[in-house]
Amino acid sequence: MEGAMATLPRLSVLGAGHVGPVVARLATRAGYPVAIAASGDPGNLALVTEMLIPGAEPRWAADAVADADMVVLAMPLHRFLRVDPSLLADRLVIDAMNYWPATDGVLGDFEDSAGSSQIVARRLAGSAVVKAINHIGYHELEQNARPAGSPDRRAAGVAGDDPVAVAAVGEFVDRIGYDPVRLPSLEAGQVLQPGGPVFGLVLRRPEFERAIGAEPATAGPPGPHVLAQAQSGRGE
Repeated sequence: MEGAMATLPRLSVLGAGHVGPVVARLATRAGYPVAIAASGDPGNLALVTEMLIPGAEPRWAADAVADADMVVLAMPLHRFLRVDPSLLADRLVIDAMNYWPATDGVLGDFEDSAGSSQIVARRLAGSAVVKAINHIGYHELEQNARPAGSPDRRAAGVAGDDPVAVAAVGEFVDRIGYDPVRLPSLEAGQVLQPGGPVFGLVLRRPEFERAIGAEPATAGPPGPHVLAQAQSGRGE
């Protein structure tokens, strides 16, 4: 485990509601060094983290992001709108958020025909944004995680415009227990959103690909060190 911790990317999870702790727990089990942050003092997260996410470190959001290679956004969108985009500049960002007017209220920023992740990406123009792990409920996300090669392993969509960033997130999805199904663009990731054909479902790869109308994958999961390639491409 220590060797994996030394070589895997550092992950920061922003959001400590339902989704964030599950993602953090899966990531720590997979060997990632993980920091988790909420909107306030990390001291308030210390006990919860110790009990529910052993191995993760509660931190102030700015500190967690500063040390991270990948940042998972797992907060309500109305809180995302308060985040300074410069905080996430030059980071690979996994957008695990969904637009829920019933809970978020109507957000004018997201009331157009574009997918929510495209709007997130516009706001985070200095970041590489990839849509992933938003379409599986947080209970199901943990319960259905399986090692690679398991006959009942399920699929998770990964959508973005930067193929190297998509490959890096695909590797993360694979390590936490799912077959990554890569979509060709962030726009194509609208199938993963509420109302899309796979939202709320936990499907095996063939059923997932049929549901979104994708061609069956012929290549295996992404190889190691793709994040290093993404960083070198950004000049880090």
